[in-house]
Amino acid sequence: MATTMASQAAARGLRTATSKRALLDKLKCSWLSPRRWLNLQEYQSKKLMQESGVAVQRFYVADTASEALEAAKKLNAKEIVLKAQILAGGRGKGVFNSGLKGGVHLTKDPVVVGELASKMLGFNLITKQTPKDGVKVKTVMVAEALDISRETYFAILMDRVSNGPVMVGSPQGGMDIEEVAASTPELIFKEAIDIFEGVRDDQALRMAANLGFKGPLQRQAADQIKRLYDLFLKVDATQVEVNPLGETPEGQVVCFDAKINFDDNAEFRQKAVFAMDDMTESDPTEMEAAKWDLKYIGLDGNIACFVNGAGLAMATCDIIDLHGGKPANFLDLGGGVKERQVYEAFKLLTADPKVEAILVNIFGGIVNCAIIANGITKACRELELKVPLVVRLEGTNVHEAKRILTESGLPITAADNLDDAAKKAVAAIRK
Repeated sequence: MATTMASQAAARGLRTATSKRALLDKLKCSWLSPRRWLNLQEYQSKKLMQESGVAVQRFYVADTASEALEAAKKLNAKEIVLKAQILAGGRGKGVFNSGLKGGVHLTKDPVVVGELASKMLGFNLITKQTPKDGVKVKTVMVAEALDISRETYFAILMDRVSNGPVMVGSPQGGMDIEEVAASTPELIFKEAIDIFEGVRDDQALRMAANLGFKGPLQRQAADQIKRLYDLFLKVDATQVEVNPLGETPEGQVVCFDAKINFDDNAEFRQKAVFAMDDMTESDPTEMEAAKWDLKYIGLDGNIACFVNGAGLAMATCDIIDLHGGKPANFLDLGGGVKERQVYEAFKLLTADPKVEAILVNIFGGIVNCAIIANGITKACRELELKVPLVVRLEGTNVHEAKRILTESGLPITAADNLDDAAKKAVAAIRK
C-alpha cells in the first residue's frame, strides 16, 4: 500500500523521478529537478523546437473540426496524423465519451481528419493516466506523418556531478531508456558540456556517430544536437529529452517526440514560456498549493501529512500505513518557509472533508521550527481546527518551537519521533 502511494505521488510530478535517477546513477550523474513542473502540450513544445531551428514534423493546431479539415488540406501530406492534445499519457489507447477509440489517428484523407476531430473536440478522452471521467479535449494537432527507418534517444540535462549540462544518447531509441541502461549499458553514451564553450563540433559529431548516424546524416544529426542545446539554453531548461530522434527513409533527421523541463527559478525571464503553462488539467488544490510554493498531492486516506522534504513526506506516508492508517495527502513544505505558508497549508488540509487528523512532521535543517510553531498556532486559532493534531518537530530552534506550542494552550499532541507521531495520529482517528 505504501509503495503504491509513493509511486502515485512520484508519477504526478514530485521531485523523486526514480527511473531517471537510476539511469543517471549508472552514468555517475545527478539529475536536477525544477520546483514545480511546467505543463506544456505537445504542440507547444514542438513550437519552441521549431523556433530554434530543430527539425520537427510540419503541423497545425485546430480548435474546431473545420479548422482541422483546413489544416489537413494545407499540409498536403501523403499521410496525416491527428493527435488529441491533453497532458496525460496513453492517448493512443484511450477512449472518448463520444465513442471514438484512440486519441491518435493516421489517415491519408483530409476529410477523415475533419470527421475524427468532430468526435474528439469537446469530448472527454479517458486514458490510464486521466481521472475516471477523462479530460476534455479542446485542441488537436494535425501533423505530417513521416516514416521512421531508425530510432535513437538523445537528451540534454543538468548534472550536479558535472556542474553543468551533459548530453546523453543511445542508438536504441523509441523505448524506455531506463531499460536500455539496465540491459545494455554499453549503448548509453555521455558527453559533458562546457558551459562556456557550448557543444563543440567534435562532440556533436561524436555523439551523432555513437547514435549510429552515418555519412551525410552524421553531420545533419550533429547540427540538430547543437540546435537542441541552443534551445536548452534559450528557454532555461533543466532537461530536453528527444525520444525518438529518428531517421526517415528520405534521409532526414527529425525530432519526433520531445519532453522539455524548465527551471522555475527562471520564470522572471521566461515569461512567454511560462504564459503557456496549461493548468486546465491540474487539480484545483494542487494549483492553490503551488501559489504558496507548496507541493500537494491528494491521496485517498484520512490522515493529513504536513512535512518538509519529499523523502520525509514519503517516509511519513509509509509509516502511517505501517500502523494501519491511510494518508490523505502528500504535502511538502519545502525549505524557505514562512508563517503564511504554514497557515495556507493548514487551510488546504482542513478543506479536505476526508481529513480526520493532521500529522505534522518537520525536521528543521534549513527550516526554523519556531516559524512552523507560530504558523501552527495561528492556523489552529483562526481556522478553529476541529480535528486532532499531532506534531513532531526536530532540528533548528526546536526548544523554542516546543515552548510556543506548549504555552499556546491549544489541544496539540506532541510526539517524540516519527514512529510515535504515526501511532498517535492513527490512534486519534480510532477514538
